[in-house]
Amino acid sequence: MTIYESDLPGVGKKHEVELGDGGRLIIVTHNSGKREVFRRADADSDSEKLFELSDKLARQVGTLLEGAYFQPVETDRIETLLGDNTLLEWVEVGHDSPIAGQTLGESNLRQTTGASVIAIERGDGVTVSPGGDTTIEPGDTLVIIGPRQACRDALSTVRGD
Repeated sequence: MTIYESDLPGVGKKHEVELGDGGRLIIVTHNSGKREVFRRADADSDSEKLFELSDKLARQVGTLLEGAYFQPVETDRIETLLGDNTLLEWVEVGHDSPIAGQTLGESNLRQTTGASVIAIERGDGVTVSPGGDTTIEPGDTLVIIGPRQACRDALSTVRGD
């Protein structure tokens, strides 16, 4: 990542950040502290103003972006503990999953593992409380709930472990 800095006499400073897609993020910091943020899709296009922040708000947002309040931990699993032993987990259905193409009822997921599918994320939509006749498709993300071991068993079943 390359960052270019230039002075804007009478205005402040301009920083341009190269983005991975060939575009640039442009941040103009005014002498007053105000920040304006623009995006330029490529070298030949005009900049599009995205938003403007006051000095105080820019510093608060910068602190969040820096990770001062939360450091994400990369993981291949999302797991949320809802009680002493109840988990809420998300699992993606792969193309080679043994339950891909089956309905929830045909998969017997709840009967064999004890975990329940409470939602299915597909594309931009979410099906909440899917019925037994809902078909599980490759690329779906199943949201499951149950005791810790039941969720582990459901993950293994969906992944074909």
